Amino acid sequence: MSLFDAMGIASTGLTAQSVRLNTIASNMANANTVASSAEEAYVAKAPVFNAVLDTELEFAEDAMLGVKVEDIVEVGGPARQEFNPSHPLADENGYIYRPDIDATTEMANMMQASRSYQNSVEAINTAKQLALRTLTLGK
Repeated sequence: MSLFDAMGIASTGLTAQSVRLNTIASNMANANTVASSAEEAYVAKAPVFNAVLDTELEFAEDAMLGVKVEDIVEVGGPARQEFNPSHPLADENGYIYRPDIDATTEMANMMQASRSYQNSVEAINTAKQLALRTLTLGK
């Protein structure tokens, strides 16, 4: 494995964690939205990652080892029902529906994704420094 392969693998981690951070941000932004029915309420989402291994790259010339986002799936539970008959979106029984999103859990996930992103940046920087030092060996 070359230093460029290490940079490529770390870059796939950057891309995956960017998707994860954007998904978490979307969940946080919609945590307090209100809907008039349980079906219309926002449902929390999360990306599904998949490792790309050597064995999968036999026939692909431009494929890269690392991680890829396979899909973004709904992970939230059923909407929380809240009695608020004066709300404009209340149904005929006086209920509104909020997404089942825990802001504390989402913040913990965001911190973890941010640290993973930072680790990938550090891996790229380390590989870059090693490549630069290798070039100066001949001097």
